[in-house]
Amino acid sequence: MNFDISRLLENWEYQPGQVVVRRFKGRDGMERIQLRVDLGILQMNATGRPDGKRPMGRDSWLDHYQTQVAKLEKEAQGSEPGFTLGTEDCAKLQQEFIQYHHRYICLFQLGDFEGVLRDTARNLEVLEFAEAYAATSELGWSLLQFYPQVLMMRARAEGSLLLQAKENAGACEYLRDCLEQLRTFYREHSRLDLIEQSNELQSLELWLQEIEANRPLSRREKLERDLRDAVESEDYERAARVRDMLRNLRTS
Repeated sequence: MNFDISRLLENWEYQPGQVVVRRFKGRDGMERIQLRVDLGILQMNATGRPDGKRPMGRDSWLDHYQTQVAKLEKEAQGSEPGFTLGTEDCAKLQQEFIQYHHRYICLFQLGDFEGVLRDTARNLEVLEFAEAYAATSELGWSLLQFYPQVLMMRARAEGSLLLQAKENAGACEYLRDCLEQLRTFYREHSRLDLIEQSNELQSLELWLQEIEANRPLSRREKLERDLRDAVESEDYERAARVRDMLRNLRTS
């Protein structure tokens, strides 16, 4: 068997600073995604656990641990299940978390926003689970620290779907809500210093400003703009007409 993939790499150039990705069907009919990185190619399944493995016979480590909690809760009959995530458990969840992170970055580049929403929802579930069951707050933070990244990618995907549906106002409202969720996260975890430094906050704020600057104006906004223009140009006759139209719009 020839293990040399040099020709494959030569025919698919790495582009620094860009997410170079492609989607295809394998010989087994399964859909896969490839990400070109500087030293080679990362390949992952398009659905399910990205590496295709089934830890402990389950779909994922998260599924395995959730099954354990459900079993303990049933045995406890209403009492605390007595389940905690240790260092090794959190490491397994983190490694798996990063696999899904790689995939939804690729899916976003491919324009598969529904796929991004699916995988980010799954990773948010991991963070919620870790916060609830990690043996120490430090272990919990080893996963929770990724919350801003996940929320930003989820916001990007949901915002893109809203823009595709020409719901510009809805996209702006959604992004404002996500920005407040991020600020709340930093406040609740006593990381006020990160509010000013957060790349995720800055990225979403800039995108929100861009959408607001380019969104279609409503009838009222167009009239208000026309009124300002008429007053600035001292066209008072036109200003009076526009003012009347605005008044009629308010009373209709």
